[in-house]
Amino acid sequence: MSMSITRTIDLLSHQLSNYPQPDCLAAKVNGQWVKYSTQDVQTMSNLLSLGLLKLGVGKNDKVAIISFNRPEWVFTDFGIQNLGAISVPMYPTITVEDYRYILNDAEVKVIFVADSELYNKVVAATDGMDSVKEIYTFDEVHGAKHWSEVVELGKASDEQDKVDALRDSVTPDDTLTIIYTSGTTGNPKGVILTHNNIVSNVQGIVDHVPVNSNHRALSFLPLCHIFERMLLYMYMRIGVSIYYAESIEKVADNLKEVQPHIFTTVPRLLEKVYDKIVAKGMELTGVKRKLFFWALELGLKYDTQKDNGWWYNKQLELANKLIFSKWREALGGNVIAIVSGGAALQPRLARVFWSANIRVMEGYGLTETSPVITFNRYEPENNMIGTVGLPLDNVEVKIAEADGEILTRGPHVMKGYYNKPELTAEVIDSEGWFHTGDIGEIVHGKYLKITDRKKEMFKTSGGKYVAPQPIENKLKESVVIEQAMVVGDGQKYAAALIVPSFMGLQDYCQHKDIPYTSDAEMITKPEILDKFQREINKANQGLAQFETIKKFTLIPNMWTVETGELTPTLKVKRKNISANYKREIDSMY
Repeated sequence: MSMSITRTIDLLSHQLSNYPQPDCLAAKVNGQWVKYSTQDVQTMSNLLSLGLLKLGVGKNDKVAIISFNRPEWVFTDFGIQNLGAISVPMYPTITVEDYRYILNDAEVKVIFVADSELYNKVVAATDGMDSVKEIYTFDEVHGAKHWSEVVELGKASDEQDKVDALRDSVTPDDTLTIIYTSGTTGNPKGVILTHNNIVSNVQGIVDHVPVNSNHRALSFLPLCHIFERMLLYMYMRIGVSIYYAESIEKVADNLKEVQPHIFTTVPRLLEKVYDKIVAKGMELTGVKRKLFFWALELGLKYDTQKDNGWWYNKQLELANKLIFSKWREALGGNVIAIVSGGAALQPRLARVFWSANIRVMEGYGLTETSPVITFNRYEPENNMIGTVGLPLDNVEVKIAEADGEILTRGPHVMKGYYNKPELTAEVIDSEGWFHTGDIGEIVHGKYLKITDRKKEMFKTSGGKYVAPQPIENKLKESVVIEQAMVVGDGQKYAAALIVPSFMGLQDYCQHKDIPYTSDAEMITKPEILDKFQREINKANQGLAQFETIKKFTLIPNMWTVETGELTPTLKVKRKNISANYKREIDSMY
């Protein structure tokens, strides 16, 4: 890693000097891929800096970006950085109240939003707010100022010397960004991350990523989330071209068009890919069906840590030729690796994808740790399925003796929570250890395994502690279960609220010749309840008696960010769901 890179701001000029790309960034506009070279990105970012300076934005001023992934997001990000200003990225899916709280708390001066819907939300959120001077849109929106107006201001500027001086004055310890974490309770907290925080993370992973300046990445996880943001900078560092997916719904099409070599994802998306593949397998008949499930069974036995022997390897070679090659084609045909984060990946998914020559590198971290603490490497010998891998070279990890909490220390740990010194002191101790709130253990002396969230564990009336997350992940292995929440605090036993995968349920009904009426009606039918009971029984195998799910209730509608039942990173808001389904929960006891 070039030692001259100590600030994320240096990554663009580093790419320009070492790996200038004709398609540094690309996005689809009106059905065509529009590409921006490294030079284009640098020029646009510089013009935005000049324009923002004209608007009165200077060092340490806050500028918000609220948009789905697109090149303009990146131009704006680097434009802000050039001035030593601070970006405040936000999810496009949060509420007007959350926008109001964050914009107020961060004292944001200028806001960039994607489209008319977000523009209207932000106008409502900033009503009566004096600190916000301007709102610009990336799309053309009637009655709104367009971001190109800032670029035009930049073109007319003669203050390049001022921008250069501001850029040169930025230090590695300066704040790069304040990212507000969604939190499953209370108001969002602003995590202060410096240039050095994020560059240390890029340095820690760059030598372990199997791609280079000849490769392409498809990006669809939100850039406002630190995981995809840090990877943007890592791709910049090694010259990987970044193509932005049109939307989550279009990812499958975009994979075929872009044929990426790498992409990052959350486990839920891999689960959906897997469920779709299994559903297609269900439709096969005769020999083809037998072959498909034979290959799948082989895949589920795959282990990165041990050789299953000559006969297994020979069969797997054949399965790869006949069946798994089609999986690779569905992902574009070029995928070298998939990086998974944000939640626990089911081991069976990792096994099947690895067996199909699609290496999944699962990682773990938090916004507060810039984000990566540990990750499973690309080489099988440094990848242990069922764990979240090895710590980065520049990161320390230990398990607290008292309660098994995972602690971490190093250059990746945030500066603190914005305007909240008392909360900062609660999570970073006097020795600099950050307390993650997760419970874990070290396997084989080196691999970190997460066992649960400290705050999510509950105690039954029998005095036993139950960790809900691993049980929920087990339940979600079923193709007919989309979402699950385990309950039972202070009760005699554990029970579960379950949202079916209605697509999986339809496939099951078709396979069993059960007439399908409506979602709400199907989940009351005895034969469907029997099916779910069998899935619960399967998940209960291997659990301690006090952890097993004794009762369940099927819920007819999905939990979403919009209903306030999921955070923007799709974690369940237990308190909200418990309140919304109090009657259903009570009926199980």
